Amino acid sequence: MHCLLRPTYPIKPKSIPYFPAKSIHIPRLNPTSLSSYLQDHINSNSPSNGQKIHSHILKIGFKPNTNISIKLLILHLKSGCLSYARRVFDEMPKPTTSAYNYMLAGYSKHGQEQESLDLIRKMAASTEKPDGFSFSMMLKLSASLLLLDLGKSVHTQITKLDFESDDVLFTALVDSYAKNGKIDYARRVYDKMSERNVICSTAMISGYMKHGSVTIAEEIFEKTIEKDTVVFNAMIEGYSKTIETANRALEVYIDMQRLDFRPTISTFSSIIGACSILSAFEIGQQVHSQLMKTDSFSDVKLGSALVDMYSKCGRIVDARRIFNHMPERNVVSWTSMIDGYGKNGSPSDALQLFDKMRRENKTKPNYVTFLSALSACGHSGLISTGWEIFNSMERDYSLKPRMEHYACMVDLLGRAGSLHQALDFITKMPERPDSDVWGALLSACRLHGDVEMAGLAANELFKLSRDGRPGAYVALSNTFAAAGRWEGVSQVRGLMKERGVSKDAGCSWVGTDSGLCGFHVGKGM
Repeated sequence: MHCLLRPTYPIKPKSIPYFPAKSIHIPRLNPTSLSSYLQDHINSNSPSNGQKIHSHILKIGFKPNTNISIKLLILHLKSGCLSYARRVFDEMPKPTTSAYNYMLAGYSKHGQEQESLDLIRKMAASTEKPDGFSFSMMLKLSASLLLLDLGKSVHTQITKLDFESDDVLFTALVDSYAKNGKIDYARRVYDKMSERNVICSTAMISGYMKHGSVTIAEEIFEKTIEKDTVVFNAMIEGYSKTIETANRALEVYIDMQRLDFRPTISTFSSIIGACSILSAFEIGQQVHSQLMKTDSFSDVKLGSALVDMYSKCGRIVDARRIFNHMPERNVVSWTSMIDGYGKNGSPSDALQLFDKMRRENKTKPNYVTFLSALSACGHSGLISTGWEIFNSMERDYSLKPRMEHYACMVDLLGRAGSLHQALDFITKMPERPDSDVWGALLSACRLHGDVEMAGLAANELFKLSRDGRPGAYVALSNTFAAAGRWEGVSQVRGLMKERGVSKDAGCSWVGTDSGLCGFHVGKGM
């Protein structure tokens, strides 16, 4: 928490640089004329003279009053000079609520959230009372930084100070609670509102979608009379997260355009994600064609989403073409392409691209990038390369391997037949292995027919997975079957029946003229 208190602006700047004032005419320095003069510059389209005026005031030793200090502060904020604005603020003997609000608005506009938090704490320790604008800034920060306690505190003060008829504050409060995962709290506030605007409804829809309450989100969406692009985006984004609802994202996307709402970057990003989940190549192509006609085509986020979509649809050549023509690439772009090669049976291309990424040294690989590279090593059987990549995470990039990276290494060693080396690696892990690690070993045992080690891995999985997941049981049963140990198969099936575990039914998706249809097979075992 101490790091949040450390401001990033200069505490004591050496000085505000002196600009010769001969290029501008500054009136005789009396409070009235100077206040009017500063206001004229604030209202102008070129507030950049703020530093010249301020340096002239300091040079002649004039001490600004509160009114002039606030106008200087506004002038610096309008020209984007936050550090100078903060110096003016800090030199005020008793900053007013307005001064706090202007600084909070400036920090918010430039995304300086930690500085905003520092200022809110300073205000709480002062005698100044927040007003409606102050509370709205606090709630915005609560939603952005997921500071639930700050949101609750503001809610208490709003209630005490009788701001309950302020729809703007209530909307911000709903958004804060929803983004902090307190959807029940958000709903209570939402239900108390006399008039619910589209912003408030969007916050509730997004909150319910993230909470998995799709039906309730749909009910609010249907009741929202004045719909806009943002509320449609909330529905599309929520639907696009799972294979069960991704098809509905496409339906809302079509309805949105029938009602003459233009898709935004957020819309395209979500709908491309839905196409990725469904492997809906033809629909993805149509969205891509539509995207090419907009100004958003060069957006790095959308480019990365297209690379991922084409890769997951098995169109790796198309994915690479988009990747090569991206004017800018970020870590998501690189990772999507590397992962795409690995998932489409081209692990050597994945590792070559990973090597290129590290050599160029413009974009640092993240946890997911390393996971994709290690997976490619597993499919290629490159144990030494895998070890080098695994060890480089912490050595070269200060990334401590996570459990999924350990599972990937076990999979790599296991696929190559080094089962005892994999088991030794597991026993020397700095943390207790999870079900993914033991699952990787069990799969390798099945592949190589090592029944004894499979039993060991399965027992560990049974200890960890007490929620009825069938994976470990099925893998162990298949290992026994491959080795001709039918009594073992019978024992595992009996154990599954005793514990109420059933194998998940398989599902395939097929595209038709009327959309995508899912086909489920009968349950086995």
